[in-house]
Amino acid sequence: MKLLLDENLSRRLIPLLQTDYPGSSQVALLKLETSTDREIWEYAKTNDFIIVTRDSDFHELGTLYGAPPKVIWLKTGNQSKASTLRSLLKHNEQIYAALFQEEKYCIEIYG
Repeated sequence: MKLLLDENLSRRLIPLLQTDYPGSSQVALLKLETSTDREIWEYAKTNDFIIVTRDSDFHELGTLYGAPPKVIWLKTGNQSKASTLRSLLKHNEQIYAALFQEEKYCIEIYG
């Protein structure tokens, strides 16, 4: 399960996520920072990423187009990199269960 962090999430999280989410990346690291949400959506779909975001845009695209890609919507407000990392690591099993066992296209993670 590899994650694609939206532009609003720090690229510095990527090395820290590799053990639990190998192959993960961030929009700017892939030179997608000027891409539209739809282009990022298509990139994630083509490259088997799960999009991680703090805003509703990708949830809305999922409602419109369906999965893949799947979406992790962090409803945690503005928080530190450390808090974001803890949220993703702490909810790893919950994320996997929801997205792959329950076949949901989006999971919302709260603080």
